[in-house]
Amino acid sequence: MPGSGKQAKTKLKQSLSSLLIGVVALLLALACGCLIIMIMGKSPLAAFNAIYLGSIGSKAAIGETIVKAAPLMLTAMAFAVTFKCGLLNIGAEGQIYMGGMAAMTVAQVVKGVPYPLHMILCVIAGMLVGGIWGGIAGWLKVRFKADEMITTIMLNYIGLQFANFMVTNVIRDPAASLPQSARAPESAQLTQFISGTRIHVGVIFAAICLAFYYIFLWKTTAGYRTRVVGMNQHAAHFAGINSKKHVVLAMFMAGAFSGLAGVCEILGLQIRMLQSFSPGYGFDGIAVAMLGNNSPLGILISSLMFGALKAGSNMMQIVTQIPTATISLVQGLVILFVVASRFLVDRAEKRGNKKLAKGGNR
Repeated sequence: MPGSGKQAKTKLKQSLSSLLIGVVALLLALACGCLIIMIMGKSPLAAFNAIYLGSIGSKAAIGETIVKAAPLMLTAMAFAVTFKCGLLNIGAEGQIYMGGMAAMTVAQVVKGVPYPLHMILCVIAGMLVGGIWGGIAGWLKVRFKADEMITTIMLNYIGLQFANFMVTNVIRDPAASLPQSARAPESAQLTQFISGTRIHVGVIFAAICLAFYYIFLWKTTAGYRTRVVGMNQHAAHFAGINSKKHVVLAMFMAGAFSGLAGVCEILGLQIRMLQSFSPGYGFDGIAVAMLGNNSPLGILISSLMFGALKAGSNMMQIVTQIPTATISLVQGLVILFVVASRFLVDRAEKRGNKKLAKGGNR
């Protein structure tokens, strides 16, 4: 019992430390953003007021924040679940395209199926194909020891180009002048259920996935073994854990999360598939996961924050003529400051441990 109390205090201390690092990183990034806006000759106060109006200033704005946070939450989990297994999944963008393409293909090809069965089939197809796309990188890792960072980046390009091929040749709307699919039938769409907003059923699916992420990693044996593999594969091997199986499983889960993000974008918002339909959710999810320290609560909070920035950036550009790329710059600075802060904290902890070890030796 005393040991468990000490562990709880340690976890609380680590959580508070991670939260503090995230807050400091965000404040520093916003301060740099203010400086850049001032250099551009614009007013930071006007910019932040526009972001407020576009993100939480009305019912519709809150809805935009939520629908933009959902795919960010999913791609953040796609990075976090592999990180917990000692992997770096940089392939969420390609997994988004494969998932969205699969969902739209099922929406167009499968006919005569009523709602909600048709919609559920599309969601399953998107998650399954996204999971397989992620699982390929996991299989290459365990079979040929291929670096997952390289393979997932390469699979991004393959997934994007294959999705573009499909929308240009296979599921293209013949009546459209540009490469795009026809509108998804209503039976396949992720229904919007709050009037005055674009909040759709995909938001609920994302919340279910977040709950599953927490339960799997911290409440199941398989999740515990996945985290052990991430901490030390050699120790996991000697403990009788099949690390190869968990590597492939983690990558499959990551692909399934990202595939669902693609489904949300295609069948929840755009209702048709275009070339290059993702605004970079796969890469933004890495920043969300890092800011949230890969924890369920942290991912939820940081995805809502990044969703608010994305929703507000459009209003900022309209009102103040400050380009939305400024917000992307702020997001990049958040990553930079989070990584730098954690590096400095880890370095300070190592120095403190060395001093304690020297004192104990004396």
